[in-house]
Amino acid sequence: MKKRLLSLMMILTFSAAMVGCGNKAASTDATDDAANTEATTDGKVYKVGIVQYVDDASLNQIVANLESQLDELGKENGCTFEYEDYYYNGQADATTINQIVTELINDEVDVLVPIATPTAMICQSATEDNQIPVVFAAVSDPESAGLVASNDAPGANVTGTSDALNTQAVFDLIFEQDRDISKVGLLYDKSQDASTGPIKEAKAILDAAGVEYVEKTGTSNDEVMLAADALVAAGVDAVFTPTDNTIMKCELAIYEKFIDAGIPHYCGADSFALNGAYLGYGVNYATLGKETANMVAQVLVDGKNPAELPVKLLDNGTATVNTETAAALKLDYDKLRDMCDGFVEVQTAEEFE
Repeated sequence: MKKRLLSLMMILTFSAAMVGCGNKAASTDATDDAANTEATTDGKVYKVGIVQYVDDASLNQIVANLESQLDELGKENGCTFEYEDYYYNGQADATTINQIVTELINDEVDVLVPIATPTAMICQSATEDNQIPVVFAAVSDPESAGLVASNDAPGANVTGTSDALNTQAVFDLIFEQDRDISKVGLLYDKSQDASTGPIKEAKAILDAAGVEYVEKTGTSNDEVMLAADALVAAGVDAVFTPTDNTIMKCELAIYEKFIDAGIPHYCGADSFALNGAYLGYGVNYATLGKETANMVAQVLVDGKNPAELPVKLLDNGTATVNTETAAALKLDYDKLRDMCDGFVEVQTAEEFE
């Protein structure tokens, strides 16, 4: 995967060169074509603009599987999905992402694929007039974000895949792990749309259970570290974080604080566990990436209208446990296995293999 981790200044510097990017002729092979019965064989090239919100393990996993699936679908359909020249990482900077999207529109991409809610919202705004199809990935609540009229009938040029979190399922795991729990920390970025719904749900769940909660937020690495310190000082028994990209970026910097304090961190994605948190719960991001690619092909190759193509909601039942963190916290996680559709064990690393 050819990553373009460009700052706004770099984008502006090289924009003239980027506008000159054109279609690349598809390379076809007679043997492959013969094997792909009833596939499209006109060698058409589709430009796929991929805009990743930030560099983290979950979103990187989505992009890797999105691209590999596009390659497979291209072979099956006798076409080429060209993405290498149209992939960018916005590094969580709205100004940069806006500039990236503008450049991709100037490059006349056939579809925009924003990864995560903030990026999807920028793409939606930028395509209101030109109606370029948008197929988002990893948007937790497309309806509340205003990206679609409804998940079943999006209603415009925007559709995609959702990593909606089952907050109740996470708290079922928390309460089973510690049946005497009395205080839970809520750690999130209040500016992240993906966190708004789950945090509201978490408060309702804790209120109903008679469990106290302490809320701490952060929008930068330093603020998140201070928030983690504050939760430790407050004496919480566990910490909950939804599918929050800001906290995800900081997990490697804070997980040892929680381990040292004997506090398990429960989160809304497997990448948190990979980066040191005790447990991540949610969708399989590799599958989500592939399903996003399938939807791109439906729009570009099959001619499906995004307005009528329902948002894809994935099964939400895979727990990922960091075995090193579990050992450090002296937690027995075997009793959680039967509560999940899938159960994965990992050790601390920066990226999935």
